[in-house]
Amino acid sequence: MTRSSPTESTFERVLAVSQEDLSIELRGHQPVPWADFLLNPRRLRGSDFLMRWSQGVWSEERIVQAINDTNRYYALPYGPSSTAPEDDVREFELYFERLDKAGLGRVKRPDLLVFAKRDHLFVKEVVRQLGGVQELPFTPEDHRNMVRLLRKSIMALECENSLWRAASMPNYGRELTPQARLGGELGLKKSAVVPTVILKEEDRKPLRDWEDRTGISIHIWHVFYDLAFGIALREAEQLIETGKIEPTIQTFQAPGGAVTRKAIYKIYYQHTYRVGRSEDEPSLAANFIEDKNGHILPYVRFEGGSMALDPEAARVLAEAAKQGAR
Repeated sequence: MTRSSPTESTFERVLAVSQEDLSIELRGHQPVPWADFLLNPRRLRGSDFLMRWSQGVWSEERIVQAINDTNRYYALPYGPSSTAPEDDVREFELYFERLDKAGLGRVKRPDLLVFAKRDHLFVKEVVRQLGGVQELPFTPEDHRNMVRLLRKSIMALECENSLWRAASMPNYGRELTPQARLGGELGLKKSAVVPTVILKEEDRKPLRDWEDRTGISIHIWHVFYDLAFGIALREAEQLIETGKIEPTIQTFQAPGGAVTRKAIYKIYYQHTYRVGRSEDEPSLAANFIEDKNGHILPYVRFEGGSMALDPEAARVLAEAAKQGAR
């Protein structure tokens, strides 16, 4: 298995697109004029990179909205995914170049921090002193105010998303059965199409180390078009270590064209808890970016919508709040 090169820039790494959701392949068509669109020296190809990044930002916004709507908890962007520029590719690249220059480009942090609502004003003031949420990814965690912020956090969230309607997936609702390839453990056939919560192999140790260092429990929340599911990182690790979830090798392509093969773990939703359900579905809006020469690259993005937090997720947050901030 080929891993990400140590010299691979953060810009290349975060925009790598997997082939997981590829459903059809078109053959025999005429060349698409913008297939090798030159947006910057890295040659961002096609619209998938921007569409996937935009989808990730949208899913994090839905999680923040659902948590904040409870009026009991408060979620805050912590990783770079919610604070990077969206509409200017050059500014997007410069953002991650700045992360690399600060020595934080390859530092893995959870995407969101969750706090008790009672600490909302304290958290806002600390973030203001740090220069706003956009500065959090560039600030070392041993900074005095970052330490104060982390001490108040009751949970951290790693966010994933998929361009699927979960309830419409062919094997949604199917029970797990003993599988020979899993040594008799409960699972589904490899060909099953079912909602899963994804954990990347390359993220496992960095997230475990962060959790151990800070004492803050990490949960993975995976958002689909209509539903969302979650699992504690430690529970996901146990499923992997006991052989109940096996690795899947996927191919990823970065904007510059580099291709790597990485392992991911698809955790059946039957092993997870329900995070939420869409109340108002998002709309699909046409969008584009334009480079300095007037070239246009179109892509589709999700806009709006809202998610209601499920009672199961509310119980998880309540349990985290009981344990108290450090």
